[in-house]
Amino acid sequence: MKLSIVNARAIDPASGLDAVAAVHVADGVIAAIGPAPAGFVAQRTIDASGLVLAPGIVDLAARLREPGFEYRATLESEMQAALAGGVTSLSCPPDTDPPLDEPGLVEMLKHRARGLHGAQLYPLGALTAGLRGEVITEMAELAEAGCVGFSQGGELAVDTQTLMRAMQYARTFGFTVWLRPQDPQLARGGVAHGGPVAGRLGLTGVPVVAETVALHTVFELVRATGCRVHLCRLSSGEGIELVRRAKAERLPVSCDVAVHHLHLVDVDIGWFDSHYRVDPPFRTQRDRDAIRAGVADGTIDAICSDHSPVDDDAKLLPFAESEAGVTALELLLPLTLKWAREAAVSLPEALAKITCAAAPILGIDAGRLQVGAPADLCLFDANEHWVVERERIHSQGKHTPYLGRELQGRVRMTVVAGRVAYSLAG
Repeated sequence: MKLSIVNARAIDPASGLDAVAAVHVADGVIAAIGPAPAGFVAQRTIDASGLVLAPGIVDLAARLREPGFEYRATLESEMQAALAGGVTSLSCPPDTDPPLDEPGLVEMLKHRARGLHGAQLYPLGALTAGLRGEVITEMAELAEAGCVGFSQGGELAVDTQTLMRAMQYARTFGFTVWLRPQDPQLARGGVAHGGPVAGRLGLTGVPVVAETVALHTVFELVRATGCRVHLCRLSSGEGIELVRRAKAERLPVSCDVAVHHLHLVDVDIGWFDSHYRVDPPFRTQRDRDAIRAGVADGTIDAICSDHSPVDDDAKLLPFAESEAGVTALELLLPLTLKWAREAAVSLPEALAKITCAAAPILGIDAGRLQVGAPADLCLFDANEHWVVERERIHSQGKHTPYLGRELQGRVRMTVVAGRVAYSLAG
């Protein structure tokens, strides 16, 4: 389809473009920005006056729950949620059932995603067989099947020697290893930040040292192997400072943070509301401020949704017994905009954290609003206020701390490979 979007505020964080301009799409790519190419006749023209046109959002962490956890969510529901959130490219962790440790599973998942004509899916393969931390997987075969990196899921492999060998293997082939910096022994049984709030509430804590010990281990292994590592969902000020030092040392590391950690803190769980049960847990206001500063100064490369839909039976339980996870695909954009307003960060700088800064971590051609780039686009109203309600959430998981709250910024249209995949008006 030949598509023209006119009168929008076109923002491309990668090139610095920020102007009211027309964007013309043909054959799945951006054909022109500004005047239409010679002979170009649009089959559909969209007047986007008052709206922002940006590259489609690139989300580094979204659990789609297939295969194995369809009672929590399905690929259909979560792809629709992604499109409603302006997400055109997303990466899913390998902690499905069975885990993504066989090429056939990866090919099946990608085939299913293509058939749904939703967001572009980039799976992470399992770093070890069954995610058991004992035997490394055939990464080269998984990469051929479509994996863009390799992960151990929620925490480090227990066997450090296995982790080192996996990193050596990955370095040989140029693969990126994605690691959650959390020591499994130090975090064992924890459900909240290990601090005074958890103590008063009688909840088992996850201490900050669980993150920092894991980071020290990872950085030593990076020095020994030269492997490129992406650190997933940092949560503490101390952890961010360690990453800052590692980057100053020029270690090949990048990192992200979950968008809800830009806003919420451990005090927010004071009413034992299981909607605030996440992993890693919300930490102190000092940690939140350090996260915000780390995103602003570039220590933290990208913001992700950490979308983890949970069913009612697992979520509507006492806090310590409930399952960690919140739905966030549809809230990634408005919560990023909320941070930008509160931190006095410009709109292009904020959008970079969920577009052009995220795409290179996946190693994909995305997150750019430039001629010749894939026509993956997000059209949104940066000023529209809306209330987060269960019936408005497209995800099968309906649990988020923001239920009933008003947010600012709403996606109006999502274009994937030149095709209008979602429109708020239908």
